[in-house]
Amino acid sequence: MTLEEVKSRWNEVLDEILRQDRILWLALFDARLANLSNGVLTLDYLDSGKLAGEHDYSFIRGAEQLRKVQSIAQNILGVELTIVIK
Repeated sequence: MTLEEVKSRWNEVLDEILRQDRILWLALFDARLANLSNGVLTLDYLDSGKLAGEHDYSFIRGAEQLRKVQSIAQNILGVELTIVIK
């Protein structure tokens, strides 16, 4: 799967995240899909302060939350991905 293919279906992933965990969705909905290489999807934020600012979304970096996102993405996209946040 290419980065463009992931991008074309990312809203499906976000929709499922919203159904399961609105707070997690808030932390992810404006993440930029920056890179996909060897099964590793890198998310980046144009607003570099989002994960450390007044609205603290730093929990998204936690292993449990990333596993949840990875599981949802895998179920929808049909490929195994490791998701990292830059």
